[in-house]
Amino acid sequence: MKQFSGKRVLVTGACGTVGSELIRQLLSNGNYDPAEVVGIDNQETALFFEDQTYLHDSRARFFIADIRDRDELARRMQGIDVVFHTAALKHVVLCERSPDQALQTNISGIQNVIAASIEAGVEKVIFTSSDKAVNPTNVMGTSKLMGERLMTAANSSKRNESAPVFASTRFGNVLGSSGSVIPIFHNQIAKGGPVTVTATEMTRFIMSIEEAVRLVLDSALQARGGEVFITKMPVIRIWDLALAMIDELATRYGFEPDQIEINVIGPKPGEKLYEELMSEEETRRSVELKNYFSVLPAFRGIYHDIDYSYDTLVTEEVDKAYVSSTELAKSVEAIKGILYEYQLLEEPDDESDTRYWPGDKESVE
Repeated sequence: MKQFSGKRVLVTGACGTVGSELIRQLLSNGNYDPAEVVGIDNQETALFFEDQTYLHDSRARFFIADIRDRDELARRMQGIDVVFHTAALKHVVLCERSPDQALQTNISGIQNVIAASIEAGVEKVIFTSSDKAVNPTNVMGTSKLMGERLMTAANSSKRNESAPVFASTRFGNVLGSSGSVIPIFHNQIAKGGPVTVTATEMTRFIMSIEEAVRLVLDSALQARGGEVFITKMPVIRIWDLALAMIDELATRYGFEPDQIEINVIGPKPGEKLYEELMSEEETRRSVELKNYFSVLPAFRGIYHDIDYSYDTLVTEEVDKAYVSSTELAKSVEAIKGILYEYQLLEEPDDESDTRYWPGDKESVE
């Protein structure tokens, strides 16, 4: 049976990296076969072009809507079965500068999604979270953590079995996404260097957008209610990523790899040298599945019990936090394979070769 056969699916943040890929996979992958896919976003121009992409697919419909508008959300969710909530303010420094705006979108907006989905009788709501929600060091990460808590609380407080199933999914860096370091490294190499790396020991969880979204879709099928699904992801050192890209790209632009220097520029305020996808505290209430860890609610259902029985259960005991610095990092050669597999060595559209950090403005006297 096809996984979303006959279902009507709504995606918030339809023009974002994750939202647009969700829509693409739902409409193009024959394993899903939804009856309708509705995309909403508050970016008019981007939404227009997204609409044009699916002009000849009668299942695709797009609307201007803001998740801050609860009434509009309720209207658009009428008849919807599954909601993927990806809309958010995600840029760390901009959220730091305007915390009230981050609160309105990333916290109040999620509460609006919850209320509208209950009113519309949706079956499932999946919230896409971030590694920055774990032990957050900034406003954006804190707002994402609160979003997870709101989803879990909504699930534990529902009074009947027909209410939506609410769950979250948390993952790390998406290779090649907006703001990714890969196109910046590419452009720096094309100009002969130097390539700027934050720190030699910096590690990150990584995954292609295609794989990340496939696992988001799968988590919707796994969800029992209130969990946070944590995607298992490969780990790389950013230094090794720079080496791999230099090896593969230098000669394309007329340089020898040993001609390209790497400069260590140091971490920015609030930037971690490692990524955390699951904290030590969360391990005590987590189970391991084939492709995920599932962090179960600290406070179980108030009005009903939930059976957290998963078909792909590996173990009910997780004994260590999921942190990039303690996981085995991919070798330079393995990173090269990943770059080719996901076609990440093509010339980027953006010509920027500077790791722009808006926070630098605040430090200028």
